[in-house]
Amino acid sequence: MPAEETMPEEDKKIVHRHAIVDGVDVKIDGVKDVTVNEIKNYLEVIAKNIPDESRLTTLTISKADEDAKNVALDYSIRSQPMERIRRITGYLVGTVDRWNNAKQAELRDRVKHMTTGMIR
Repeated sequence: MPAEETMPEEDKKIVHRHAIVDGVDVKIDGVKDVTVNEIKNYLEVIAKNIPDESRLTTLTISKADEDAKNVALDYSIRSQPMERIRRITGYLVGTVDRWNNAKQAELRDRVKHMTTGMIR
């Protein structure tokens, strides 16, 4: 049995200009007959090439040549926020919210040294 026969009807749908597929804002520019299944395949390929902690947000599928045999995929990703890790009193910590009051006071009372021209 060919794979297309077992494919859900939603995946066979043709996207003409714009769609949200698996939470990604997809735009079609100059390419005809792009199915949801094709878009999912493109998303899968792109997902393999972006960092694990990043999330794909937009995808634009456009003609890469006049014959329309190739497509260009332009996409944007949103990185996860960076977690700040500090070395305090010999320990690597991400947050200090679980520290007791004395340890938090010690951190608060520390002298912070700055040099001129240092960017915060």
